[in-house]
Amino acid sequence: MDSRQFLGLQPTHNPHRWVLPVVQGISTGGGFLFGGCGLGAAVAAMEGTSGRKAVWATAQYLSYAKPGEVMDIDVTLAVHGRQITQARAVCHVGDREILTVNAALGDRDLEENGQFEKMPLDIPKPLDCKERPHVLDWSGTISGRMDQRMVKGREELEELDGTPGDGQVLLWSRIPEVIEGVDAATLSILGDFVPMGVGQSLGIRGGGNSLDNTLRIGKLVPTEWVLLDIRIHMVERGFGHGLVHMFAEDGTLMATASQSCIIRFWRDMPGPGPSGKVKK
Repeated sequence: MDSRQFLGLQPTHNPHRWVLPVVQGISTGGGFLFGGCGLGAAVAAMEGTSGRKAVWATAQYLSYAKPGEVMDIDVTLAVHGRQITQARAVCHVGDREILTVNAALGDRDLEENGQFEKMPLDIPKPLDCKERPHVLDWSGTISGRMDQRMVKGREELEELDGTPGDGQVLLWSRIPEVIEGVDAATLSILGDFVPMGVGQSLGIRGGGNSLDNTLRIGKLVPTEWVLLDIRIHMVERGFGHGLVHMFAEDGTLMATASQSCIIRFWRDMPGPGPSGKVKK
């Protein structure tokens, strides 16, 4: 299975229109399309329409698509040059816009290259780490289709006690169903974890809803697992901001994802908020 099949993305007779049936398997436990799946579908659609690989893509999340709905993805190739395409994808359910994605796609034949951000040292192998715990039953959702192992982070609910952390979470992640290689769409899905990092960093029983997600893609290499090095930069005025470095098992930095999110607390899960006071 490749990433398009995993998402359920379908072409139409119009090469500029794609459709994404929204099902539980690409949705959150809250019952709406997972933001990373929306971005991944838009990126895959723009790659399919342009015939080029994504370099950069940024999504602005505007509304929610729910299981049972069908999201149309309309692709515009604003500039289609000799080496680079600038494209836009408008994703909507009927006349309700869900997200808008802008992207650059293409390749340039240039010898110069380099990787200056390094994978953290002494990282244990994925299968030597504990599975990421879930406080709710997420079977059948996008979270249930991922295999995630905690390298650095709070593994028990009781550890979310309102005590701030250092802003870093390390997580091995893979999508077992995607066996045809990591691509931009796969990394779009795996990179949508700044909200999770916010909850971990604040020590709260919560996370957030994404306002945006910007994916920057470098060198893609064969890898089963991807290390998510989540860095939360700041939380103010009810919003969190951070980024994710995505490393292959051999240490290659394949992509980065940066996000802002609205801070949310988990429903029916009383616990301390960022001030140390108990949330009811």
